[in-house]
Amino acid sequence: QNSSYLCIAKKGRMNIQSIPQIKNTSSNNFFLLAGPCAIEGEEMAMKIAERLVEITTKLEIPFVFKGSFKKALKILRKVSETFNVPTVTDIHTNEDADKAAQYVDVLQIPAFLVRQTDLVVAAAKTGKTVNLKKGQFMSPESMKHAVQKVLDCHNENVMVTDRGTMFGYQDMIVDFRGIPAMQ
Repeated sequence: QNSSYLCIAKKGRMNIQSIPQIKNTSSNNFFLLAGPCAIEGEEMAMKIAERLVEITTKLEIPFVFKGSFKKALKILRKVSETFNVPTVTDIHTNEDADKAAQYVDVLQIPAFLVRQTDLVVAAAKTGKTVNLKKGQFMSPESMKHAVQKVLDCHNENVMVTDRGTMFGYQDMIVDFRGIPAMQ
């Protein structure tokens, strides 16, 4: 499965410079959310973060370290403090929003939960940047509703990640024609 994501900062609404500790913002490069899907331990997370910081610094790519939630919040904080980089994690319940917001800079709503109004609103109300993953089952145009929920909470720090669209049962395609609709 392809785990690369295309992220879009909402033009006129959010500037990636509003993410604490983000670097290389004047490079005019894309920005990258990268890290392990599941943090198995502190040593692993630190090694991955160190290598990603080396690469993104050399290539002048704005970077946010991504990691799993539940057991890894303290590790994500340590990565942030050690490497002076912002961090992002998925949240799955309303209660997760406040807890995760104490540790990370960006709260990410998983694709299959992006239509859950209560979850999106809980994330938005923390004041953190909210990354909304477009569900593979959703049209690019339908993401405006999730974005609006964040904006309605007076949080303009919202971005959309396009994970692709399902064609058939096993073919996930990133359709770049949808990007203008999500901007």
